[in-house]
Amino acid sequence: MSDASSRYSAQKIMVDGIEVVRLADSTKNAELSVVASLGNNPYSFKVNGKEVFWSPYKTLAEFKAKPTQLGNPFLAPWANRIDQNSYYANGAQYHLNPDLKNYRSDGFSQPIHGLVVFAEWEVIKVEASAKGARVTSRLDFWKHPKWMAQFPFAHTLEMTYSLVDGAVECETYIVNHSFEPMPVSIAFHAYYQITDAPRSKWKLSSSAKEQVVLNDKLTPTGAKKPNPFPSTMELGSTILDDVFTTLDRDAKGMAAFSIEGEKQKITVLFGEKFPVSVIYAPAGRNFICFEPMTAITNAFNLAQANKYRGLQSIPAQGDWRESFWIVPTGF
Repeated sequence: MSDASSRYSAQKIMVDGIEVVRLADSTKNAELSVVASLGNNPYSFKVNGKEVFWSPYKTLAEFKAKPTQLGNPFLAPWANRIDQNSYYANGAQYHLNPDLKNYRSDGFSQPIHGLVVFAEWEVIKVEASAKGARVTSRLDFWKHPKWMAQFPFAHTLEMTYSLVDGAVECETYIVNHSFEPMPVSIAFHAYYQITDAPRSKWKLSSSAKEQVVLNDKLTPTGAKKPNPFPSTMELGSTILDDVFTTLDRDAKGMAAFSIEGEKQKITVLFGEKFPVSVIYAPAGRNFICFEPMTAITNAFNLAQANKYRGLQSIPAQGDWRESFWIVPTGF
């Protein structure tokens, strides 16, 4: 479908035999392609034919055949690492069951990235108007017994991707069906790329005033320190896999992170309920991740140990909503 002026369109199409929703802005020559059946992931975001998201694959068929993290993966019901095979919520300890084989562990045998990275979502609305193009998808977490066995808080997730004036908004809406509060530790692990300059010449800007201190297994200790990096710096040979918080915000409550090449620039704006970011820029890889997070890594267990006070919670039968934005320029 398209709006009356045909600037914006939103349509279901088939790519490599897989259903995709493609949002388009003809004025900005921007296209966002979302594949609901592979984690509701926008695996491609093109502006003037140039990719904003990084992917190791050339086709969607390759992604389906060997799913890996690319585009904008969603991490839930825990973001990044938990420091053991159990976690606390509302003062109770819950144990993960590795025999269900529905979560991954990192190199230190710590559960990582939650349960739904490659889950199949249901597209419930595709629309375009003079104000933009959007797609909304739903994931009923409570309908999956093996997920509920690991995280027994019945809830529904809705995610809306909107393309407006060449920028993407990603809005997440969570409804807690449980009769207890539900802790919220979610994140997005988006992979961005700049293609008009080598990685060493990329300019990184960050709004973070503090860095979370990590142990040798990359989980927080509970301590913080001043951000050791300048607010704007040339990436050079710097390697990052770090957690940052205490974000400077503008008058609208937005915190900004950006990466810039010769002309290309990608700015990521965090809504107020995303107070934490991981910045991930590994050696020898031409991507950088700015990860909007609702809480620091291992928040469930750190909150129980009284080492973290920022863990958000959805009241019983309540809901939660927040967005972040991806703004490319110079492409």
